[in-house]
Amino acid sequence: MDNQIISKLYRGARFRLSAPTPDDLCPDTGAEVAFAGRSNVGKSSVINTLTGQRKLARTSGTPGRTQAINVFDLDEQRRLVDLPGYGYAKVPASVKRRWEQALPAYFQYRRSLCGVVIIMDIRHAPTDLDMQMIDWSRSAHIRVHGLLTKSDKLKHGAAKARQEETIRELSRNNLTITSIQRFSAPKGEGVDELAKTLDGWLELGNF
Repeated sequence: MDNQIISKLYRGARFRLSAPTPDDLCPDTGAEVAFAGRSNVGKSSVINTLTGQRKLARTSGTPGRTQAINVFDLDEQRRLVDLPGYGYAKVPASVKRRWEQALPAYFQYRRSLCGVVIIMDIRHAPTDLDMQMIDWSRSAHIRVHGLLTKSDKLKHGAAKARQEETIRELSRNNLTITSIQRFSAPKGEGVDELAKTLDGWLELGNF
């Protein structure tokens, strides 16, 4: 797939549905990539930047606002999946318990899921919940792409050092990921690299 087609694929993204649980998702066919990350880490901004649509995924200054799975169709067989943000204390305990039970099953049994993008703030070490999400994904043999967002908040050398430290931190916890990169939504940096990774994953689906 050349860059022009990749651009059209993501820029043509359209909201499909908001599912309370994985059981309420669209049929398990084609291929999908899921986006996961702590509340307020910039997950919606990543999706909006990738698709070139400022309002496709809802952004909010209120962490924990998204408590459902939002699905965006790229075409008839490929889609992006925005998972609920995790780690915000004010999310009801019942909601936390529901997702702690549902997400591992989603990773394990969703046949169309071909990769998970774990979004982390480059300025901070991976949290226990970040590592739990990676562990769930890897246990289900799902590819994981680490996206270190807000890289524009650091100088180039510091950002590179933080990326290397993140890899070491995951290694110390016996976690490996398929790939990792830096990303800045305001500057649009890292979009091409992210699109290239997702393109490779989505091409592997059974259509």
